[in-house]
Amino acid sequence: MKQITILVCLAIASSVHAQRPGPVLPAMIDDATQAAIDKGLAYLSQKQRADGSWLNSGGYGSYPQVMTSLAALAMMANGSTPEGGRYSRQVRRAMIYTLLVGEAANDGLIAGGGQEYQSMFGHGFSMLFLAQCYGMETNAAYEKRLRDVLEAGIKLIVKSQSNVGEQYRRAGGWIYTPSGGGDEGSVTITQLQALRACRNIGLAVPEDTIKRSTLYLQYCQNPDGGISYSFSSRGSSRPAISAAGIACFYSAGKYDQGDGEEAKMVARLVDYCRKNIRIDTNDGHYFYMHFYLSQAYYMRSSLSADAKKDWETYYKQISQWLIRNQAPDGSWSGDGVGTTYGTALACMILQLPYGYLPIVQK
Repeated sequence: MKQITILVCLAIASSVHAQRPGPVLPAMIDDATQAAIDKGLAYLSQKQRADGSWLNSGGYGSYPQVMTSLAALAMMANGSTPEGGRYSRQVRRAMIYTLLVGEAANDGLIAGGGQEYQSMFGHGFSMLFLAQCYGMETNAAYEKRLRDVLEAGIKLIVKSQSNVGEQYRRAGGWIYTPSGGGDEGSVTITQLQALRACRNIGLAVPEDTIKRSTLYLQYCQNPDGGISYSFSSRGSSRPAISAAGIACFYSAGKYDQGDGEEAKMVARLVDYCRKNIRIDTNDGHYFYMHFYLSQAYYMRSSLSADAKKDWETYYKQISQWLIRNQAPDGSWSGDGVGTTYGTALACMILQLPYGYLPIVQK
């Protein structure tokens, strides 16, 4: 699994303009946690470039579309939008930068220079971010531009989906480039969530494309309950992709409740993550893994009293770990990828109790 694999699960459900957290903090966030959030967001704000983008600061390439989307979404998780909030200026500049990249493309692919050879990651994250902006943008001119870029991006995703065969009900995923001709779990979830985000703001998305991608992830599940790297190569289950898979299924309305086959499938996945992921264990994808596991626990917490207790215990542990490991300048260096990546993911984990990002709203 590539280091920059990040499965940002963000569906857009509302055009309500969120506000910055007020003086009364949510029950799960204490003063130390809020201070860590403020320092992290201040660090990201300082690192935004003049053109509105962020670059990766580690050793895996610059990935401006991925990093810009993550950093801006971390600020939106604080209650800012392109039109209001403490970081509205930064979010708007990031939106305009991403719009310009999308408008310059002749095939719908939102991936400018620096994407190396994994342009579909940049495309998926950009689609997610722009869909978030579309749901909160009241300027008619910008809204039309956002819609045009998103609709072109949807066509690209639909066109580039794979097909693993009629015997598997035409299940299909995505690989690193639109013409790559293959598929793997992490890219697949990125594109699936981009499509769901667009669908939730009212844009037309083929239902068949979403069904086929959900099926693809189910076919990647191993007997131990975890999800493998890809349908064709299989191999052992990957804890990080498995955690991301839970959050993805929850955002698609598939929970580990009930007697149906889908519910049993998700329940096996949840059980696998419980057994194989710990706060004090780092397999090289720590930030990636806990970013999605935290979302899964948070969304699941509304299902039962036990699930709520699981979330509260988990959040206390992960927030304490993040606070201990924050650098003096407010940053986190995540998974060897860099501080933009690590800081954005850490801030989004810590801000989950605010519930500003629509996908985590219960």
